[in-house]
Amino acid sequence: MDGLALALTVPFAGTVLGAAFVFLMRDTMSGRLQRSLLGFASGVMVAAAVWSLLLPSIEMAGCDGFASVAPAATGLLAGMGFLYLIDVLIPHLHPGDSSPEGPQSHLSRTSMLALAVTIHNIPEGMAVGVVIATMLQGVCDMTAASALAVSLGIAIQNIPEGAIISMPLRAEGNTRKRAFAIGALSGLVEPIGSITIILLASTLQPILPFLLAFAAGSMLYVVVEELIPEASQGEHSNLGTIGFAIGFVLMMVLDIVLG
Repeated sequence: MDGLALALTVPFAGTVLGAAFVFLMRDTMSGRLQRSLLGFASGVMVAAAVWSLLLPSIEMAGCDGFASVAPAATGLLAGMGFLYLIDVLIPHLHPGDSSPEGPQSHLSRTSMLALAVTIHNIPEGMAVGVVIATMLQGVCDMTAASALAVSLGIAIQNIPEGAIISMPLRAEGNTRKRAFAIGALSGLVEPIGSITIILLASTLQPILPFLLAFAAGSMLYVVVEELIPEASQGEHSNLGTIGFAIGFVLMMVLDIVLG
């Protein structure tokens, strides 16, 4: 039970720690640092999607030929479609952008910045929840160590994400305390999403392969749609590539060693 609580809370702790950087850094984050951190977060998420979600989804199907990849293929596409709908239907503003995305609204820039990072955190919470649910159901040889590896990897990449949201909030005129609070609270969607899936685990067991791939697709949508383009903007875009490589290798090692 202690391990379960740790796996659920560690990602949120990563967001809180990252948001606390607003007390340690200047009012703005350098472009080089932001590109490096975005690349790092992208690498972690891609590795987690492949090693911790897609491969177990295929293994869990227990079939041959197309039937072995059907749940993973449909789940991945459904997860990307789900995040696309959220992206289109919810007004939000990405750090560094001047124009918000989604439908027109009268929300403040601060609120739309917070919504942007909250959207990013939805698939991460789902990923932790579905991996823990798979472990609790005793399928696919998913162990507590595997679940902890996913949780720890997401927590590590949540640190730069927390900083990347709290710093722009500060730049928008919020106090450091308010920027920290909003950045930290945006991570609450992760444990809430994880707990929801875990509570439904027994009901969802027949479609766990689909859900693993669904979480992977949601994470990959965020990476391809937002993180990598932002990491590649401007000069020194190679820093984002280097960050991606480091993040991918780190998450791969965590999954293999701890799993």
